[in-house]
Amino acid sequence: MILKGSEACPKTHRMIVDCFVEAGFPEGVVNYISNAPADAAEVVKALIEAPQVKHVNFTGSSAVGRIIGRLAGENLKPSLLELGGKAPLVVLSDADIDGAVNAAIFGAFMNQGQICMSTERIIVDEEIADTFAQKLADRASKLPYGDPRGQVVLGSLVNAEAGEKMDALIADATSKGAKLVAGGQRDGAIHSATLLDGVTSDMRIYGEESFGPVKSIIRVKGDAEAIRVANDTEYGLSAAVFSQDIQRALSAAKQIKSGICHINGPTAGDEPQMPFGGVNDSGYGRFGGKAAIAEFTDLRWITIEDPNQHYPF
Repeated sequence: MILKGSEACPKTHRMIVDCFVEAGFPEGVVNYISNAPADAAEVVKALIEAPQVKHVNFTGSSAVGRIIGRLAGENLKPSLLELGGKAPLVVLSDADIDGAVNAAIFGAFMNQGQICMSTERIIVDEEIADTFAQKLADRASKLPYGDPRGQVVLGSLVNAEAGEKMDALIADATSKGAKLVAGGQRDGAIHSATLLDGVTSDMRIYGEESFGPVKSIIRVKGDAEAIRVANDTEYGLSAAVFSQDIQRALSAAKQIKSGICHINGPTAGDEPQMPFGGVNDSGYGRFGGKAAIAEFTDLRWITIEDPNQHYPF
């Protein structure tokens, strides 16, 4: 196995391989390579084309995933792609509001929103939207942020450019009518928990993955519109539905186009035995348990037969 580390955090990814080596894996079983950003395309192409490589896995952006999927296809090599997300958290009219707020706060702002499963769109029924938005904004406004070495919930984004993107998303949304109800402060790569209420489809934040702590509240009327908005994206990794009527929640979950959907829980959640992966621009293939074993192995058919068996001719 060869792990090509991200150019943004090569030392962190190197630590993963170091753990396997320290645990006693034989030399050469787990390997690591890093590269300058300018060399990424050449390195990836060489890895995929190498005859020793039998399977390709990529976790990252949908744009790069398309390139890797194409290269893998050209070389007739199976690939597993875990790509971007725009996870919706749907709050139906009969939802436990406090429970939904708790899940939204965690799912939206854990790791500064830099998780493929992060809650990106909070879709709430207009019957309870005022109460829900107020409670969510109050909670978000109180989340401490700053130097990640301190007692904070939100630390640093991956770089200052990511922070600048947050500012651009906020500016675009507010210029088109969205209301900034929490946060909006930034110091370099440090950004506060931020909520934009009244987000509509003409705003960048509606369809573009923020991959940061700037989140949208989208108000809808009824379950059908909530499901339509949840599916109004090219992504399909994780989702969540809140309702105190489990059959109602299950009905909505079955109609949401995503590889994962949690009922009355956050969009950010994973368990090692469960099939983890997405649909559409969020990629294909599944990690976890038996699903991962099936992805990374070949199913074979071997028979033991009677050499004197009958043949028709």
